[in-house]
Amino acid sequence: MEITQLSTELLSFLFVTAFVAGFLDTLAGGGGLISLPALILSGIPPLSALGTNKLQGSMGTATATYVMLSNKRVRWSEVKQLMLSAFVGSLLGTIAVQFMNPEILNFVVPTVLVVISIYFLLAPQPKIDGGRSRISSAVYQKTVVPLIGWYDGMFGPGTGSFFAFSGVSLRGQGLIEATAVAKTLNFSTNFASLAIFLIAGKVAWLAGMVMILGQFAGAWLGSHCLFKIDHKILRLIVVAMCLLMLLRYTFSMGWLS
Repeated sequence: MEITQLSTELLSFLFVTAFVAGFLDTLAGGGGLISLPALILSGIPPLSALGTNKLQGSMGTATATYVMLSNKRVRWSEVKQLMLSAFVGSLLGTIAVQFMNPEILNFVVPTVLVVISIYFLLAPQPKIDGGRSRISSAVYQKTVVPLIGWYDGMFGPGTGSFFAFSGVSLRGQGLIEATAVAKTLNFSTNFASLAIFLIAGKVAWLAGMVMILGQFAGAWLGSHCLFKIDHKILRLIVVAMCLLMLLRYTFSMGWLS
């Protein structure tokens, strides 16, 4: 879809959706489960939707990574090799998705989003204090990290949660430490994936910039909210919005007619 085909109504829809995604993502995670279906529903081709989602999502992970490193919540010496593994995995995943038939992607991407939505809703909350390490750091770096990176390059939503959950369950990290490390790894995967999408020309710039503004505003509001909401309720809202948009998409594609 050409950028010129994006109407004011569609851009407004993308802005509002990105705002909501940024707000909910700040409080409970899972913003990609809202932003990517919104791009698909807007009629943007699947590859361009994936690329544009990376553009708007990279800003958030870049900011979070800067904060984590500058505040010494994570140390560069401890995450640089992990970030490199994540980068390579994402690079390969993004290259692979470029060769997938767009018609197949029209079905595969929504299907993956449904599966990840269900996982996001039902997955148990990781332990705050972590536990025993189940695999060595070398095995984790060479297998788990690039595998999650490959998934992020192919699709994306839920990657940050996967990194955090693997850090807690496989490396015995506390939830706060695992989440901090996950931000840096997610930035690395986003950067690698975005680079490939840019080279391939699969980014709708106007839509992406509008969504960046919405994400920033939503994240700012979310970070300044003083009231507390049950994260399970927020997760339910994220999943419900994702599934409703995908249901609307199935009708627009004529799959249920």
